[in-house]
Amino acid sequence: MKKIILVVFFLLCSITSIHSQTVIGKYAGEFLAIGVGGRALAMGSAQTAIVNDVTSGYWNPAGLARINYPQVALMHEEHFGNLVNYNYGAVAIPYGKDMSFGLSIMRSSIDGIPDSRDAGLDINGVPLSRDQYQNFSRLDYSKITEFSNTDWAMYLTFAKRYSDDFYWGANVKLISRSLAEYSAFGIGFDIGAVYMPMENLYLGANIQDVTTTLIAWSTGRNELISPTAKVGAAYALQFLGGRIMPAVDFDLRFENRKTASTFNIGPVSFDAHAGFEFNYKNIFAVRAGYNDVKQFTVGAGIYLPKLQIDYSFARFSQSETERLPDTHRISLILTLEQPKFMRDGM
Repeated sequence: MKKIILVVFFLLCSITSIHSQTVIGKYAGEFLAIGVGGRALAMGSAQTAIVNDVTSGYWNPAGLARINYPQVALMHEEHFGNLVNYNYGAVAIPYGKDMSFGLSIMRSSIDGIPDSRDAGLDINGVPLSRDQYQNFSRLDYSKITEFSNTDWAMYLTFAKRYSDDFYWGANVKLISRSLAEYSAFGIGFDIGAVYMPMENLYLGANIQDVTTTLIAWSTGRNELISPTAKVGAAYALQFLGGRIMPAVDFDLRFENRKTASTFNIGPVSFDAHAGFEFNYKNIFAVRAGYNDVKQFTVGAGIYLPKLQIDYSFARFSQSETERLPDTHRISLILTLEQPKFMRDGM
């Protein structure tokens, strides 16, 4: 715990010492990469080509044009055990014969972070002010308080069916972040497309933060989230009376992640996602995958009248001494599948 307190303390001090600086924020948008929906996360997040429901606003805005009824989605997750609380909600409606609109909201929060900036003592036990942190010798634990690190993201999605085999879409993305008394705001854009050149073959692409997303902090520091290009493919096969669909995605990033990625060429990194789903007559589904953070994932889904319940499980690699807690996710998708809500022209 003492190490955590000191790390957070020096993080806060580094934020306050930066004035009017603009940088490429390596991992600045990482909270946006957690993912949504039990189906997608059970398939290793390989969704760019196949997403076709309300969660498209997150995975590929073009997929939202494939819905024919209004949908609502909810998900709660406690990431890394109960360290990070992550919540997601979305709504999507079809409009006219070929358009759809959606709203997605995500909140990620770490609460109860110790704040030791006002708890520093010198070698003689005399209290020190915040700006004398370099002279801290030890801490007065009775003066340690707590704060939260909270991130919000809102996606406004538009999607359109250009033809029976080609769809396109776009997001306007609003970001709000807070760390103790500091705050930041950002805006970005995504564009995506889905193409089906032949029956049962799906190709997809999504360029996230296509214009580079600026996150401006109240301290004067500006972070830039560089674009990420996601491309994917999937093919559906009939199998044991149901349908099996293998899918693969590749993420192309320009943040100089080097060894943190699957492989890299200079500052350009590549990460892969792979997954499959066996869907038995839209009664139930089983899924598995492998994602970009080297996790094997599994899950299942149950299809009830108007309600889809999806579950996913992920385990981080285990070391000889310890590992991070398992991650369980459950999501719900409610479809207003009634004639009065059906898309026009269906």
